[in-house]
Amino acid sequence: MHIAIAGNIGSGKTTLTGLLAKQFGWLPHYEDVDTNPYLNSFYEDMQRWSFNLQIYFLNSRFRQVVEIRRSGSTVVQDRTIYEDAHIFAPNLHSMNLMSTRDFENYSSLFSLMSSFIQAPDLLIYLRASVPTLVNQIQKRGRDYENAIRLDYLKGLNERYENWISGYDLGKLLIIEVDNMNIAENPEHLGNVIERINAELHGLF
Repeated sequence: MHIAIAGNIGSGKTTLTGLLAKQFGWLPHYEDVDTNPYLNSFYEDMQRWSFNLQIYFLNSRFRQVVEIRRSGSTVVQDRTIYEDAHIFAPNLHSMNLMSTRDFENYSSLFSLMSSFIQAPDLLIYLRASVPTLVNQIQKRGRDYENAIRLDYLKGLNERYENWISGYDLGKLLIIEVDNMNIAENPEHLGNVIERINAELHGLF
């Protein structure tokens, strides 16, 4: 089974991925941030590196989905291939940080790749306001994220909402994270686990 966690930068995807893997004994697949050769460059010069970064992520996540389906295990994945194509790449294009030529090339490649993969059995969307995202980003203290602009996060949030409102590829669970602390509050985590169980196995 393939469970995927979607959400903006700083919404808590990685934290929830780890907690669910531990709770259910699932195999975690994390986003490739530590070994990503483009991330630092991208935040220093978005216009120059946006296409390279998005192609890197597209390749990385396509490979992940193929591995997940081949593994025969239940996997929980930190961020999906759909977010790059429906949120990050179009946002960069609309902010004039990716050229139309590059965006069309990217979109064509995504369209081909997505025809070969299955959607997650359950998509969990972590909905967070911009102040919550900023707070979380500051808390984890990654140097390259210091340059993230508020309008960039706001634009991403709007695109997430548009994408989620039309999502029809499989089961969807929306979790409001503004007033939650799943990392430190066992009750909050318990509530999320309960809702995931209900989605996966129905209520008995």
